[in-house]
Amino acid sequence: MAVRAEQTNPLSPDAEQALSALGAARERTLALVAGLSDQELEAVHSPIMSPLVWDLGHIAAYEDLWLAHRYGELELLRPELASLYDAFETPRAIRGEIEALDSTGARAYMGEVRCRVAEVIAERGTGDGVLCELVLRHELQHSETMRQTMAIAGLLPDGEPAVGPLAGGDAWLTIPEGPCEIGAGPDGFAYDNERPRHVVEVPAVRIARRPVSNGSWMRFSEGGGYERREWWSQEGWAWKQEYDITHHPAIAAGHPEAPACHVSWFEADAFARAHEARLPTEAEWEKAATWNHRTDEALAAVGQVWEWTGSHFGGYPGFVPYPYREYSQVFFGDSYRVLRGGSWATHPRVAMLTFRNWDLPQRRQIFAGARLARDL
Repeated sequence: MAVRAEQTNPLSPDAEQALSALGAARERTLALVAGLSDQELEAVHSPIMSPLVWDLGHIAAYEDLWLAHRYGELELLRPELASLYDAFETPRAIRGEIEALDSTGARAYMGEVRCRVAEVIAERGTGDGVLCELVLRHELQHSETMRQTMAIAGLLPDGEPAVGPLAGGDAWLTIPEGPCEIGAGPDGFAYDNERPRHVVEVPAVRIARRPVSNGSWMRFSEGGGYERREWWSQEGWAWKQEYDITHHPAIAAGHPEAPACHVSWFEADAFARAHEARLPTEAEWEKAATWNHRTDEALAAVGQVWEWTGSHFGGYPGFVPYPYREYSQVFFGDSYRVLRGGSWATHPRVAMLTFRNWDLPQRRQIFAGARLARDL
């Protein structure tokens, strides 16, 4: 469809780039699940994760809503599917019970939506580009979420997870006290919770140059880390006791010098306390991660695992929700903790140093670890 449009009305450079990027993301998504059976795609592998086939339908519905319907002013392709693939109207706990599209139907829906979106972009261009980038990054983020589900089910492709040993040992980076600009600037794409860019006074702090390794975590575990009550918060200890939590199997199985993964915030907080340290605030983390522009030093190994911070998820001063309130604002408050940096499964287009991820403190299915900080 896009080729026919190009023959009569050549695509603008922006439109061509957008369609190319959307196409590459779609190839990545479909390649990820190419080796899975219909049963594996449609099964519920975890009560806190969606069936993989639901993710596929949701990707298509989101693209149809924002690019074909709201930008292209077309009627929804399948209006009866809108509520089924709405993340708020259909929470994860019931996604395996609803009569959504099967594997064949979900793939067909993705293809049909992409054809009409290609026609919209060929005709109208990309506008300011924000909605195209929103849809593109949404699909890229879901490919990571799907990998989390696949990791739980033992379905990751060969070569994944791509987490290797890190250099740096126990070295620390010292960040002096002073102001730092935090957040995304006004130009280019950013999510609403990354803006506005603002100045934060950051105290002097030492931050580990690399995330906590599997070897360090196993020493914590074998040294009573999951038995020593004094290292745990009240809420974290209650969670640990209720679910009989000990170190994640991936930590024992991983390379000793690779970053520990599948770590909850509760565990990361306890590990830090056991080492007379704490988790960095997200302002400290971002200042340290961008420190190389002054001293040629910065945090090492960013992007191997998400890194829990000590910060609750909330809006920056002057926050304005965009393009819809449910993307960020409904998660603000004390329930969610911020993660920074990205993981091996995060696409580089998403893993910007200002990007803010968030999750509940008991979550272990995410590709998350910890990096320590100490006050000076």
